[in-house]
Amino acid sequence: MPGKSQSRELQAEMDQVTSLLREGSSDAARARCDSLIWRFPKSIDIRLLASSVEQQSGDFDRMLERAEEALALAPAHSGAQFRVLECRLYCGQADRVVATLAEMEASAGNDHALIARIAEFYTHCTRHADALRCLRRATELQSYNPAYQFSLAAALIATGELEEAEQTLDHVIALDPHDYDAYRNRSTLRTQGPDDNHIDEMLALLQRGVRRPAGEAQLCYALSKEYEDLGDYEQAFRYLKRGAEKRRGLMSYRVASDVSAMQTIRQVFDDALFQSEPCGDSRPGPIFVMGLPRSGTTLVDRIIASLSQVASLGEVNDFAYSLMRTAGGGGGKMSLIERSAKLDFKRLGQRYLDSTRAYGAGTPYLIDKTPLNYLYIGLIRLALPNARIVHIRRNPMDSCYGMYRTLFRAGYPFSYDFDDLSRYYIAYRELMDHWQTVVPDAFLDISYEALVADQEPVTRNIIDYCGLDWEPACLEFHRNASPVATASSAQVRQPLYRDALKRWRRYETQLQPLAERLEAAGIDIGQRGRTD
Repeated sequence: MPGKSQSRELQAEMDQVTSLLREGSSDAARARCDSLIWRFPKSIDIRLLASSVEQQSGDFDRMLERAEEALALAPAHSGAQFRVLECRLYCGQADRVVATLAEMEASAGNDHALIARIAEFYTHCTRHADALRCLRRATELQSYNPAYQFSLAAALIATGELEEAEQTLDHVIALDPHDYDAYRNRSTLRTQGPDDNHIDEMLALLQRGVRRPAGEAQLCYALSKEYEDLGDYEQAFRYLKRGAEKRRGLMSYRVASDVSAMQTIRQVFDDALFQSEPCGDSRPGPIFVMGLPRSGTTLVDRIIASLSQVASLGEVNDFAYSLMRTAGGGGGKMSLIERSAKLDFKRLGQRYLDSTRAYGAGTPYLIDKTPLNYLYIGLIRLALPNARIVHIRRNPMDSCYGMYRTLFRAGYPFSYDFDDLSRYYIAYRELMDHWQTVVPDAFLDISYEALVADQEPVTRNIIDYCGLDWEPACLEFHRNASPVATASSAQVRQPLYRDALKRWRRYETQLQPLAERLEAAGIDIGQRGRTD
């Protein structure tokens, strides 16, 4: 064990490494870590920090190696144990992670904190039923812990137990009236009624003042949802706008970065790149379902996953992780785009297929329903020439309003401001037009509105494109009992409905600045008019 002075010295050195990481100086951070490992060979913390350095540097294999070194020094160290599991997910080893979690769960005894952490990692592995089992156990051991109860509610939502989820969120709020995210989640689980809503409760809480920076946004989004359910659209938009502005004010996001990235993708993945024969992994599948969030991707995912030969992985990061692992190196987003056009595409495809098969779904076909995979359509075509890609498009205003009215837990930072949203949407449309030009046969483009208006023929077109046999269950996707861990988890457990069509027209006056930005870019937003 190092003495106090040596420990202080090590901590000071580690703080410098952390500062270098914040500055983006990953090479300097790695060099300093290597020196510290030589000076403090028994330090677990420096190896865990080195693992983070390698992650930022884009060397996922080395990231895992450093974490495993830390675990070898102290096999019972929980931080090292879970860091290794996290690194294995980045490296496409979900099967090994699940096996380790099962061992840890079997020996966890009454350690409620450990059981809750195991549940968290089961969720990362798309094992929602396993996560639910662990969270039921954790809440039995410590029923007064609001964090465990909140996680239990999330697992219940994913597995379709919506009534119990609402009751659990009620319990969370009783335990901690300032868990503002619980109010937001609860508001989404059903249509609120005039005599059965939470508006007065939330207004009183908002008036008293929130205790956490994000709390105001969470309450405002919940109020907006419940006011909309009651048909009070003026109040609904008032609180939505307030919540979005609060959320945006807490972020350092710059939309220009994403716009530039999409422009660079169009330049790098030009027509010449696709002239040669595909050289990627030729194994059949998988099926990608993609599009902007709130565009209908979850609906299409549930339709295809209703087939007996298909399982959905939901939203996973395996393609992005496989890309970063194959491309390696740091240098930021633009450098990664440049390198991605010069990869060993077959190796990328192999890594992705091995990674997704490691989830152990056990069906011949898998769906990857990660919305932003549309950024990678060119790469998917090169790495997985036999993949099926279904892209869902929606009326521009309904699409943008659908994102604007959703408080995402993570990701999609462009969705809280009209200028950000319009600029991102325009860049997205330009990218999709580019893919349509350079790889027109790489994907099937589906209109959300057409699917809702004429469900069976559009559904049959999707199933036929995927090369799958028709099953009547596709038309009863709402009966699919498999988990759904997206913002649409409550909606897709209902039959197809038309309520979301032209919803933006309820707020046509308030959304006029957004509409004008899109129309100025030449985007047809559809005929304006009042909601029927």
